[in-house]
Amino acid sequence: MKKLGVYICTVLTITILLPTVIVKTFKFVPKGNTAKGESLELEEPVVIEEEIPVKTNKLYETIKIYDGKKEIVNEINIEDYVKGVVAAEMPAEFHMEALKAQAVAARTYAISRSIKYKDGHPNHKLAPLCDGIHCQAYLSLPKLKEIHGDSWIEKYWPKIEEAVNSTRNLGIFYNGEIIEPLYHSTSGGRTEDVQDVFAVEMPYLKSVTSPYEEEAPKFKSTITLTTEEFIGKIKHKYPDVNLTKENLHEKIKLIEKTLTGRVKKVAIDKIIIDGRELRELFSLNSTNFTISLDKRLNIIEIETYGSGHGVGMSQWGANGMAKHGSIFEEILKHYYTGVEIKELTFDN
Repeated sequence: MKKLGVYICTVLTITILLPTVIVKTFKFVPKGNTAKGESLELEEPVVIEEEIPVKTNKLYETIKIYDGKKEIVNEINIEDYVKGVVAAEMPAEFHMEALKAQAVAARTYAISRSIKYKDGHPNHKLAPLCDGIHCQAYLSLPKLKEIHGDSWIEKYWPKIEEAVNSTRNLGIFYNGEIIEPLYHSTSGGRTEDVQDVFAVEMPYLKSVTSPYEEEAPKFKSTITLTTEEFIGKIKHKYPDVNLTKENLHEKIKLIEKTLTGRVKKVAIDKIIIDGRELRELFSLNSTNFTISLDKRLNIIEIETYGSGHGVGMSQWGANGMAKHGSIFEEILKHYYTGVEIKELTFDN
């Protein structure tokens, strides 16, 4: 009974007293992230639907891609497509093994979506994939030349071709089925469980450590707003909230964090807001953020770790692992739990 009493007291302390302390000091500090450094650019959250098992008994060497700007569908050789994705999604300066890992992930993602949405995706019904960040970014060679110039093509295109050609036809599988390998810029030291971000269960998208991300340019970032700016943004999105400078520290409460320390739910006055909504509202790099109020200076400071949704492979983590000696198979098996890297076969 004594042990039971101690347990109950502990639970009450965590669920009742701890949020009170957080609100009083008005400092949201998700724990469990001790990594330091900077990360890449802000990445838009992807849209992910409930997992539908896909089989690999009918894969094709060409895939259909919806061009959102021209509103047409292009049929592209899968390997040429993967080259354009690697060039668009990952800095070409990265280590060769990181580029190889990106190539395999991009190929696997493309084929997985092509099978799952063979009759067209609900958001672009003419094709299972689009060329934007809703799926995965793709840039053709002429477009890359237009953006980067001839010198970039001469320097980096052979490297991208090598990364793709050397992993030709390789895909990622879990229990014999091709997976949907999500990836992002920078995790902030640990990746996120897909369940906590997209509310679906995928056994290969579990939280894992993500070492060697310190070189990422936005691993840690801070934005500063006046109290009036902070309140104005919230009231513009949620006009019914009772929020003022005087009650700010009482009206905002951290309700729930994920196991990795990211903000999952926040209460503002009488409404509950998802951490992703606040990320979007304040253009934050990720949901791994803390909010601090300095009454004396009349400012709000939001400090963010990582960039992107945090699920699956961290691109900067992959580059760090590669620079420390990991080959692409090791990188992929680290970020995607329990998977195999196998050759894809195509039916005639």
